Amino acid sequence: MDLTTTALLDLSHTLAGDYLTRFQYPWEALDGIQDLILTLGPALDPAEYEERSPHVWVHKTAAVAPTAFLGAPCIIGPETEVRHCAFIRGSALVGAGCVVGNSVELKNVILFDGVQTPHYNYVGDSILGFKSHMGAGSITSNVKSDKTLTVVRNGEERLETGRKKFGAILGDHVEVGCNSVLNPGTVVGRASRIYPLSSVRGAVPPDSIFKAPGTIVRQA
Repeated sequence: MDLTTTALLDLSHTLAGDYLTRFQYPWEALDGIQDLILTLGPALDPAEYEERSPHVWVHKTAAVAPTAFLGAPCIIGPETEVRHCAFIRGSALVGAGCVVGNSVELKNVILFDGVQTPHYNYVGDSILGFKSHMGAGSITSNVKSDKTLTVVRNGEERLETGRKKFGAILGDHVEVGCNSVLNPGTVVGRASRIYPLSSVRGAVPPDSIFKAPGTIVRQA
């Protein structure tokens, strides 16, 4: 499976597009998300974005519930909905037309345009591609239980990331079923689907259905 940035993601659907072109693999971009937002934010058009608190930029067409917490730095894109009790801890670049739902927690992430994390999701140290969707209760697990560095398993290949914290990379149009866990270093190819209640690890090829560990089939 091709795990390169452009194989997984359409970079025209995020403010981070130019930044992401610098990296062969998308997880290499995770360290710089905070600095990226601090660079992009001051350059945003003040006619379109308001800085609601220091280093927190929200598009004027976005809807943010009064109980949501927006931690710095973050950018909330146009026509995005941030629902009640959402917890954006910081270093979150959220694109256009996204949904950040009730009790969802985001930390050190890039959400491309059209991403939906609508119900009880945790997304940390991750990148979610264009129009990807996480079902209710599905989460990224971003630290291994033994605290060792994350390795991406791609068939027989093992890619050392050098990262202690790395959740998941979802390609464009990925669907993650309810109450699934994306273990550290998960990479899901474009347009693939994850069955509910799955525990996913390693690389899932594009246009596939992940039914269980070791059971991945091509979509008809």
